[in-house]
Amino acid sequence: MTPPGTGKYERLLERCRGLAPVATAVAWPGDETSLAGAIDAASQGLITPILVGPSAQIVEVARVHGIDLRGVELIDVTDRHAAAARAVALVREGKAELLMKGSLHSDEILGAVVARESGLRTGRRLSHAFLMDVPTYPKVLIVTGAAIHIAPTLEDKVDICQNAIDLARTFGVERPKVAILAAVETVSSKMPATLDAAALCKMAERGQIQGGILDGPLAFDSAISREAAGVKGIVSEVAGDPDILLAPDLEAGNMLAKQLSFLANADGAGLVLGARVPVILTSRADSLRARIASCAVAVLAAHGRRGTPR
Repeated sequence: MTPPGTGKYERLLERCRGLAPVATAVAWPGDETSLAGAIDAASQGLITPILVGPSAQIVEVARVHGIDLRGVELIDVTDRHAAAARAVALVREGKAELLMKGSLHSDEILGAVVARESGLRTGRRLSHAFLMDVPTYPKVLIVTGAAIHIAPTLEDKVDICQNAIDLARTFGVERPKVAILAAVETVSSKMPATLDAAALCKMAERGQIQGGILDGPLAFDSAISREAAGVKGIVSEVAGDPDILLAPDLEAGNMLAKQLSFLANADGAGLVLGARVPVILTSRADSLRARIASCAVAVLAAHGRRGTPR
């Protein structure tokens, strides 16, 4: 667990002070972790949870673990897939502005999100972003590409990148710096990730990706360390100061995020982006700070859609 007091997640919470809680459909909060996460976020004034799932089970979990459900709306749905669909429907009906995964599997909630007729699709591809609080790094670091797309195409990476840029802008980063990761800094036809990186940078120059500063390909050391980049002769606005790390594929991104968590004591808050609303995608391994941070960023995104000043 990340030692308390790094202050990065706490600054996100500060940005939420004074904002109204956002109605949030919580799909199947059937265990202590998912139920407490929703209620904890409500106690922080971030969300107004609407619990969608088996009411008897939820009430019993609350009783056993001392979780106060007074004043919380509970919609009784006894089938997991139906609960996910009902939570999504609450968003479509305008009764909720955020969606939160309970103790469902991620593919169950995302299946309801991407359903062609009843889901929350937009023109963007879905993507996942970890908001990492790394004790040795001075700011929140977004790691994207670590879930959903196993082997993303160039077109997938455009949306993955744009989703992450838009997310960073919701919590105050005016022009997010995106490091597009590969094993090396040179472009080679033998390494497709380097070709994608070069193409993404050119697409940003031509306005196909907007709002950020992109550089790549960059190896991880050059991306995260000015000294390493300098030794290699790399001159870059991004190297040594990224806000976003874009992984070349799911395996690399997943390993990177878990290495930061288990070797660098980082917390990682999780969101799915690209749908009509952010999907708060927490896991049992997340700390309370990470779960609250996920909600805080989602709340900032929801208020941003309304045009609320941040």
